[in-house]
Amino acid sequence: MRRKQTQDTGCTAGAVAACCRVEAVVSVDERGQMVLPKEVRARAGIKPGDKLALVSSGEGGCCLALVKAEALGGMVKGLLEPLFAEVAGKAK
Repeated sequence: MRRKQTQDTGCTAGAVAACCRVEAVVSVDERGQMVLPKEVRARAGIKPGDKLALVSSGEGGCCLALVKAEALGGMVKGLLEPLFAEVAGKAK
């Protein structure tokens, strides 16, 4: 599949993975706040007081995702453990 490059943001059209879908369209108010719809919060298990990390990718941060902050530790560990194991193996 060929992807079309957009000119204004550097984003690639069609770059959303097949596993992803649009859950909702939200508006940003004058204070920069957004409201996640109740159904989305319920499906994601997001409760008042939860911390969410805003993760960006692509040039200019054009692709954004919200990840529960508590999940970041496991994600980072999963990414870094193989690297540390490789470095430790080379040091022996």
